[in-house]
Amino acid sequence: MCLAVPGRIISLSDEQTVMRTGRIDFGGLIKEVNLAYVPEARIGDYVLVHVGFALTVIDEAEAERVIGHLRRIDELSA
Repeated sequence: MCLAVPGRIISLSDEQTVMRTGRIDFGGLIKEVNLAYVPEARIGDYVLVHVGFALTVIDEAEAERVIGHLRRIDELSA
């Protein structure tokens, strides 16, 4: 089973490069992610990330819904 996790773009690398990356905030955990598959993504957008690659841009409401489910799963495992 694969899992893509939503995160918010907080900064972007040089957009002229082929290997465009961005810093993504996953609820306080910041990671560098490859944005090659989402050239339309901008700072403030939410993206779904799987193994270091942003796969698609999603709207904020959907991102918050998924984040809420992940938080509930974490609470149940405690």
